[in-house]
Amino acid sequence: MNKPIKRLVFYNLRRTINQSSSSSSKNPNFQSSTPNQSLYNETINTHSLNSTNINTHLPNSTNFTQFRRFSSTKDDDGCETDKSLPIDAGSSLRKPMSMYPGMYHSPVTNALWEARSKLFEQVSADGQVTDDSELFSKTPSWSRTGVQYKFSTDYSLREQYRNPWNEIRMGKLVEDLDALAGTVSYKHSCNGDGTTRPLLLVTASVDRIVLKKPIRIDTDLKIVGAVTWVGRSSMEIQLEVIQSTEETSSSTDSLALVANFTFVARDTKTGKSAPVNPILPETEGEKLLWEEAEERNKRKKEKRSEQKKNVHHNDEDRLNSLLAEGRIFCDMPALANRDSILIKDTCHQNSLICQPQQRNIHGRIFGGFLMRKAFELAFSTAYNFAGAAPRFVEVDHVDFLKPVDVGNFLRLKSCVLFTELDDPNQPLINVEVIAHVTRPELRQSEVSNKFYLTFTVRPEALTDGVRIRNVVPATEEEARRVIERVDAEKSAKSLIRKLH
Repeated sequence: MNKPIKRLVFYNLRRTINQSSSSSSKNPNFQSSTPNQSLYNETINTHSLNSTNINTHLPNSTNFTQFRRFSSTKDDDGCETDKSLPIDAGSSLRKPMSMYPGMYHSPVTNALWEARSKLFEQVSADGQVTDDSELFSKTPSWSRTGVQYKFSTDYSLREQYRNPWNEIRMGKLVEDLDALAGTVSYKHSCNGDGTTRPLLLVTASVDRIVLKKPIRIDTDLKIVGAVTWVGRSSMEIQLEVIQSTEETSSSTDSLALVANFTFVARDTKTGKSAPVNPILPETEGEKLLWEEAEERNKRKKEKRSEQKKNVHHNDEDRLNSLLAEGRIFCDMPALANRDSILIKDTCHQNSLICQPQQRNIHGRIFGGFLMRKAFELAFSTAYNFAGAAPRFVEVDHVDFLKPVDVGNFLRLKSCVLFTELDDPNQPLINVEVIAHVTRPELRQSEVSNKFYLTFTVRPEALTDGVRIRNVVPATEEEARRVIERVDAEKSAKSLIRKLH
């Protein structure tokens, strides 16, 4: 077919389509034969119908509608078992966009907040809030909650969690872990009658998030969490990411990631610490987890006590040793070791205005969102430092020092704090991210969060000749930060060896 005939066919086709469209606008009974047009109309109508019920589920209203019920029943032997079905991670993707805070950045966050709606500060029938002085002992099974990711069949969900290397976006998964930990903490704080006392439950710290094996994006996975330890006003929640494949032969092999979150309870009126329900571990596994958490919390208290005493008399030799190479970089750069680099030359930063869409149900910026932003900056820092795409190993520690509010000017600053090159097959890159809440109109800047993450590089990158450099401090302040983190890592590893 020559070009003039092609143009004529295309013109006649376009003219036919235009005439059909014109006929459909004049004839109310006209039905388009184009499948996509019919589907488009159906989608719009469904969205229009569903959107009428959205406002009844807003978390800022006084009463909340129960979307999912966490049930805990007893088996034939009288033992309490968790019979609640895992939350479908993709359920919010199949609903119209709502006004739930934080929904836009995680479908799991929205699904969890829906499930949490009945647990959030419910008001009794007479309009009086339940007395917060009465506490109820709970077993870990009471708070156990799971979320199912149907990656193998839910393409839309899989696309939201896929990174450029066709692997899972760890920052997004970390965000979901914080949301799940929040739901677990609310569930544990729920009273015996199904209502929740008016407590402000916030993330205080993340002790560790350890990746046990690579997580695949094309295989279903499940995250499960429960309260494992309770103090007077704090609780520790352990979360597990489970992914079974054809190669896994046992439940231990299916464990892909383990995380420990610490939440604290505050009185909604005074802002002071508030007591939380005690915990009663029943099984041997639950008792073991309680003992491990108890030991970790003792170590935390000892560490805080040492920091108050400001003991640095044994650090002088270590400081001088760390600063020796840094002084050569500063004073004689031409003679500096080419396999080393100063900490300040690995730095990156990111700034953002905290938006209302990033808030949690208390109106402050969602901790999971902050963790995701910190993870993504840390990943970029490790990527630029190594010259190859990094692979996540663990989150060493996260401190939530001050709340971040809507409208705050947040600055995230990152650097490679130190590297561990003892194992040439798995060099470790330790990244520090510090979040600053800046108030330009008040000329104020405060540290709100500290994040410490560890990455490595892929084996194929090492085969291709990628080499990880040693990182050295140039100032005494940098050297002290390195010593503090190295000691914290040694203490954590020592505790793990002791407990296992």
